[in-house]
Amino acid sequence: MAKTIEEALTFIKDNKIEMVDFKIIDLDGRWRHLTIPAKNFKATLFETGIGFDASNYGYAPIENSDMVFVPDISTLTIDPFTAIKTVNMVGDILIIGEENKRFEQYPRSVVKRAEEYMKETGLADTMLLGPEFEFHIFDNVAFEVKSNTAFYHVDTAQAEWHSGNRTPDNNGYQVSTKGGYHMDIPNDINYDLRSKICMMMNDWGVPVKYHHHEVGGSGQLEIEVEFGTLSKMADNTMIAKYIIKNAANKAGKTATFMPKPLADEAGNGMHVHMMLFKDGKPLFYDNQGYAGLSQFAMYFMGGILKHIKSLCAFTNPSTNSYKRLVPGYEAPVTIGYATANRSAVVRIPAYAKKPMVKRFELRNPDASSNPYYAYSAILMAGLDGVINKINPVDYNWGPFDFNLYNLSEKERNEIDSLPRTLNEALDALENDYQYLLKGNVFPKRLIEIWIKEKREEVRKIGNIPHPAEFKKYYDF
Repeated sequence: MAKTIEEALTFIKDNKIEMVDFKIIDLDGRWRHLTIPAKNFKATLFETGIGFDASNYGYAPIENSDMVFVPDISTLTIDPFTAIKTVNMVGDILIIGEENKRFEQYPRSVVKRAEEYMKETGLADTMLLGPEFEFHIFDNVAFEVKSNTAFYHVDTAQAEWHSGNRTPDNNGYQVSTKGGYHMDIPNDINYDLRSKICMMMNDWGVPVKYHHHEVGGSGQLEIEVEFGTLSKMADNTMIAKYIIKNAANKAGKTATFMPKPLADEAGNGMHVHMMLFKDGKPLFYDNQGYAGLSQFAMYFMGGILKHIKSLCAFTNPSTNSYKRLVPGYEAPVTIGYATANRSAVVRIPAYAKKPMVKRFELRNPDASSNPYYAYSAILMAGLDGVINKINPVDYNWGPFDFNLYNLSEKERNEIDSLPRTLNEALDALENDYQYLLKGNVFPKRLIEIWIKEKREEVRKIGNIPHPAEFKKYYDF
């Protein structure tokens, strides 16, 4: 890490760095990169930047404007995976003109503007987030989609489908379906790898709270990180995914954050814990409030619940996301809040009692999202709730302190539900996006592009015959 250009230049020289790699975020929330020799890394780079065509990354083109990538010196770190000694830096995209300005569609521009808008409202000056990263590690994966074939196949030695193997390498320590929660070694075959991943994350500046095996028996894992500010946590989410995927690859395995990679198993969410502060004082705590939450927190929650359907277009932006958001797998399906209830979309942890840690978590997001857009949209929805005093109690959004999966059909119909498909979420976004435009946080053009791209994604995937359709309909 460096605070000044001089510190960065000294670090590169002292550590005999040969390459400097720049990480650029595309529309979907994936890192792309370009690299320069370390000898070409000079102070002038922060003035001139590196020429950049954002349209190749999914963004709308800006006519008659030159865009450049300018690295953020504070993100400098040594890459643990490259054979050639390399440092990484994330950065920003600027539009060059008489006065340089942020490229407003760029994810880091959105998240920075969201933080600025929060402060301008006078309601809060800091939002802290603590995501839980759920993912699968498999031994191998294969998939193919062609006009005459479509299949996928994943495998891991710990899955119960290997229990009947009459081979010398079968030790009998498989994990049953949905039976993996906190499973210990030797069943937890990825324990050492997960510990190494956490050590790498800590070294990179992403402090880990804890890690464990998750519910999914076939290699589902979780790493929970310490809280960080909105913009910092968006960067940290990208770092965490990079480390997890590359560490698995280096170990001869493969990692995926796909929301629902396996049928009949728990899916991968990215539950987001959140709390707001002003002048260092917590805004979510009131010992007289429901579950210790303040009225401010309830309004903030109310804004999220009011806009949750349109939020899903950013927090759950894949067709696969909605295969996870189904009953029976600890994923939420109804719109409401509760204490210590994992079937509610907003859960208030009962163990977080003290003022400085009083919070709630949003349970529907997953890591197929672009974290900059997802986290910013959550903040904008919450602030809208505070500004308009949206109390969730007034809308029959809870508290639902009972198992929402065990309701009768009549009871279920009385409670509003999350979108069941990506198309439904996009419909909601088309009809509910004004809260995102406030303070010029989300450009309207970005929302239009997002909807267009995701509609096309839905169309393409929806037009492909599914193997399950052959099983069901081939003999008709």
